Amino acid sequence: MHDRLSPTPEVAEALAEGRPVVALESTVISHGMPYPKNLETATALEDAVRAEGAVPATIAVLDGRIRVGLDSVALERLAKGGTGVMKLSRRDLPVALATGALGATTVAATMIAARLAGIAVFATGGLGGVHRGAETSFDVSADLDELARTSVCVVCAGAKSILDLPKTLEVLETRGVPVLGLGTEEFPAFYSRNSGLPVSHRCDNIDEVAAILRAKWQLGLEGGVVLANPIPEADALDGEAMEKAIAQALKDAEHHGITGKSVTPYLLAALERITGGRSLTANMALIRNNAVIAARLAAAYAARTA
Repeated sequence: MHDRLSPTPEVAEALAEGRPVVALESTVISHGMPYPKNLETATALEDAVRAEGAVPATIAVLDGRIRVGLDSVALERLAKGGTGVMKLSRRDLPVALATGALGATTVAATMIAARLAGIAVFATGGLGGVHRGAETSFDVSADLDELARTSVCVVCAGAKSILDLPKTLEVLETRGVPVLGLGTEEFPAFYSRNSGLPVSHRCDNIDEVAAILRAKWQLGLEGGVVLANPIPEADALDGEAMEKAIAQALKDAEHHGITGKSVTPYLLAALERITGGRSLTANMALIRNNAVIAARLAAAYAARTA
């Protein structure tokens, strides 16, 4: 175990015994949802992972350590931290550790911590990716480069629908990242199940996904895998209506001069307002569904590597 990591006894014991562990990010707590919904969601995700027989490991930086697994006090600090919580990607981890800052991990930073800890499966809502208008802004999430270099499987409902999905998939293809569709040949569009864009391979069961992970990493092909898991049908929102809402949210962001790391949380809050809260409800449902699938995948992968 890396000397910068502080796993909880529960996580450390599970890893030592080769039992399934699922990494969970913490920006969904600090930057993705308002309090107390964020805390309720974080607790529900951990409960969903445990219900499937796996151990949850929510990751964050607290007091100069990468915490792998959080107790109720730490979760509360993140949920109530507001603007005092740093949003951590690869470039930010050293700063947060050296300064003792309170930091929440994005997809990229969670992947790094999970890999250091020996956790193969990570559940999140949606990937970061290529932002709309990136041809002039050059705004591309570090999540994509992390997927190219860090060997963790990311279970998600596709990329965040506020992004340029075709360009995001092009970058993943260029970086050699497999994009597997669980029960689908189409890349999901976060709030809706369909985008009209193909995945690189369809998997109809979890064991097939686990076999692909095992084969990839046995070959020494370093880098992550995306498991695209569509939002449950009952919770999905209309794609056309969401596109209109996203267009309005983007227009608002531009009007207010929102840029950089502030864009995604601003857009998510704007979408919640525009949709009357339906986007937040869908967000919570898809993240929980991803946590369930990730727990099942972690168990299947652990069985293959025992």
